[in-house]
Amino acid sequence: MKYVLISGGVVSGLGKGVTASSIGVVLKACGLRVTSIKIDPYLNIDAGTMSPFEHGEVFVLDDGGEVDLDLGNYERFLDVTLTKDNNITTGKIYQSVLEKERRGDYLGKTVQVVPHITDAIKDWVQSVAAIPVDGQEGPADVCVIELGGTVGDIESMPFIEALRQLSFSVGPDNFCLIHVSLIPVLGVVGEQKTKPTQHSVRELRALGLTPHLLACRSAEPLLQNTKDKLSQFCHVPVENILNIHDVPNIWHIPLLLRNQNAHHSILQQLNLLEKATSPALQQWTKMAETYDNITDSVRIAMVGKYVGLTDSYLSVIKVRSGLLLLSQWNTLVDWIAASDLEDDSAKSTPQAYATAWETLKRANCVLVPGGFGDRGVKGMMLAAKYARENNVPYLGICLGMQISVIEFARSVLGLERANSVEFDAQTPNPVVIFMPEGSRTHMGSTMRLGSRRTLLQTPDCITSKLYGNSAYVDERHRHRYEVNPDVIRTLEEAGLKFVGKDETGNRMEILELPSHPYYVGVQFHPEFKSRPARPSALFLGLILAATGKLEAYVSRRQNGS
Repeated sequence: MKYVLISGGVVSGLGKGVTASSIGVVLKACGLRVTSIKIDPYLNIDAGTMSPFEHGEVFVLDDGGEVDLDLGNYERFLDVTLTKDNNITTGKIYQSVLEKERRGDYLGKTVQVVPHITDAIKDWVQSVAAIPVDGQEGPADVCVIELGGTVGDIESMPFIEALRQLSFSVGPDNFCLIHVSLIPVLGVVGEQKTKPTQHSVRELRALGLTPHLLACRSAEPLLQNTKDKLSQFCHVPVENILNIHDVPNIWHIPLLLRNQNAHHSILQQLNLLEKATSPALQQWTKMAETYDNITDSVRIAMVGKYVGLTDSYLSVIKVRSGLLLLSQWNTLVDWIAASDLEDDSAKSTPQAYATAWETLKRANCVLVPGGFGDRGVKGMMLAAKYARENNVPYLGICLGMQISVIEFARSVLGLERANSVEFDAQTPNPVVIFMPEGSRTHMGSTMRLGSRRTLLQTPDCITSKLYGNSAYVDERHRHRYEVNPDVIRTLEEAGLKFVGKDETGNRMEILELPSHPYYVGVQFHPEFKSRPARPSALFLGLILAATGKLEAYVSRRQNGS
């Protein structure tokens, strides 16, 4: 197994995840099989209990793993299916070691960070790296490891020591370290400053790891004298100093690396030059250039709870690239804080209220994504009602589906206090209820998680047609509340149809409003399995409906064209 380690220095948020994903893309384009591991040094067991404001989106895998959003980048860029073990946290490592200690597996020895924690990290990395994630048999050729955090963080120290030991044990031909760092420009001087990177590399070397390549983040391309200085003081050949400067969209980054011969430097270090081919990135180039050049745009009103941090909805946003290629429309996201649509906002923040409603009415379609808690729920219901009554295409995901059920029950059935028990435990009309198998005492990994099968109830529904007339779909879930089975018959008699159910027939997965141009709600998260080359069918349907092309598209699909 060959390992490529991506570390980061100077500041956090440099884009190590996108860099690691892009390196994987280039190596995969060279004919190699690639897998990925993300190391998160926090003490949480996983990302499941973390607020989106704290750490961005919680990405869900097929096996139900709640992981860091960077694993979503890996899956999208590399088109692989990862497992929860591909995300290593300090919490997971310490939990595994302490469980062994409680069982007596260490035979009375004193359990220490070195060697027990570091050995557990090495064993985890090597065992997970051998798991195929691309649908083929046998281990991959290269494992790309991203070390979260910044070099020098106390919490990262056991991982750096473990990776130092790993680099020694596997040998120099099987280990390549790429250090991502920042090259700032001081406004007054206007000079690209290398000193922060010099200090970061010095600290890394003091810990026993020497970078083979530098990936330098900057607003503008690096000057040659900047590269020369970095080479001299960081002991990295000039040709191994990569520059990841700002680009129009992230799909350009693999091309940027290819153009700087990053693959050649990595393959040379890993002794893979004879096995690899020249990187074939024609399709990737087409995608990146198409993304830049399409001018027609459609506006999506994204009505959510966490719009202050767009990383909270990262997977939803990333669906846009594939939609652009298929629909030939650029999707512009108009962020609307759900609470700004509410009547209380009209009194407390009238300008925000007016802007929110103006933005909603200007949009071509409405999307209400997932979330937890009662903040902004009234605003989401108002958005769903506006879309339903004005024939504006609507897609509700997870909470967004439940919102549409509550709004329909209130507005159409006249049940003014209809609600979810999540928001009102005493509601006389609980149209959304807590799942029977859920835990009320523990939050982590107690939801309905991972890939589950949804059976489509009729081939005539728009969802079935968008999924290629399939009888079922397998999509990823993350929820602890569901539509109350006792109210389904009443809702359907009023016109709201549940066209997708789980294998028991009791759990509602997909709803549609047949009298509406496109009004769809899904309990699952279709964004998690969307890929640039294969975007989510439901997102595509939303854009096509917003641009008046849905009927023609479905007709072509029905005719096999």
